[in-house]
Amino acid sequence: MRKPDEIGTIVRQLRGRMSLRAFAEKCKVSHTTLDNIEKGRDFRTGKPVNPSAVTLNKIAVACNVPLEYIIGSDTVLNIPNIRPVSKKRFPMLGEIACGKPIFATEEHESYIDASSSIDADFCLTARGDSMIGARIHDGDVVFIKQQPIVDNGEIAAVIIDGEATLKTWFYYPDKQKLVLNPANQSYEPLVYTGEELNTITCLGRAVCFMSYLRKG
Repeated sequence: MRKPDEIGTIVRQLRGRMSLRAFAEKCKVSHTTLDNIEKGRDFRTGKPVNPSAVTLNKIAVACNVPLEYIIGSDTVLNIPNIRPVSKKRFPMLGEIACGKPIFATEEHESYIDASSSIDADFCLTARGDSMIGARIHDGDVVFIKQQPIVDNGEIAAVIIDGEATLKTWFYYPDKQKLVLNPANQSYEPLVYTGEELNTITCLGRAVCFMSYLRKG
């Protein structure tokens, strides 16, 4: 399990700009308990605080993150109805546009730790708001299963003239036509036909995304 001060730092980051009292109400814990957790010490005794896994789980649930994100992925838990999530590392290959296509930078030395149950080969960071109708927001991590083509209606990571975008895929081979639909009515579909299809490369299918607590 992480040290008390390490847990406190993570909880403070999860709180973001929210006030201590508001965050405590959201997490259904007392503001005094939350303050002790964030500081890593009991304000009355000055000794390191050891919050219960049940309390930390309330914070994790309120923030929509795995409990292991707060306490450490190698921690073994013994809490009723809660089981550890096994993790694996996914290479982070840069950013992908949820809007107009952008250049996909490759950060081969970056990794994201996530559940080993995710059947993906790599992940990308979403940029923009064209996929908010699919609940994919700016800054979300999108996990991609590498494959050269996807089924119609699936969300695909696509390279267009060397630039990457995330859109819902519709391909009509008889018409030699590809339509990449956004999930935001503020954006128009991207349509490619004939020889234009030679500029398109499908990286793979979006199988999962991971969101972080948003400030505000």
